[in-house]
Amino acid sequence: MASFPSGVTIVTTADPSGRWWGFTATSFCSVSMEPPLVLVCLATTAECAQVFQRATRWIVHVIHPDHAQLALRFATRGADKFADAGFVADDNGLPVLDVASVILECSLHDRHPGGDHTILVGQVQTVRIGPETPAVYFRRAFHLLPRT
Repeated sequence: MASFPSGVTIVTTADPSGRWWGFTATSFCSVSMEPPLVLVCLATTAECAQVFQRATRWIVHVIHPDHAQLALRFATRGADKFADAGFVADDNGLPVLDVASVILECSLHDRHPGGDHTILVGQVQTVRIGPETPAVYFRRAFHLLPRT
């Protein structure tokens, strides 16, 4: 699958105590226009898997190449993911990256088992589009799309 180019997302939420959680995902896509649904896949072995099993809201950040190191941090078990990373709390207390190519605020639509992953289906509540060109992940490296 490393030969399939993909966008890169960082997905974040907060648990009931307000602690922030997140992960990096390249398994992300649009599901439906009406209602607006997206999906993201999370490994069942991820540190944040249990939190996302109960989460009713999360944020999907489509990142740009300047956030490549941050995406690697969010993919690393035990890393201090939010330290000095530019996240701020939104109105619901969820961590939002200050700059991203696209930010999708989602509410739970459904969850599905998918082998060793959970498929999280979120209904998009709000969309923010930034000027940054998104990163592409291909053959275990980040790439920049040419601007048109």
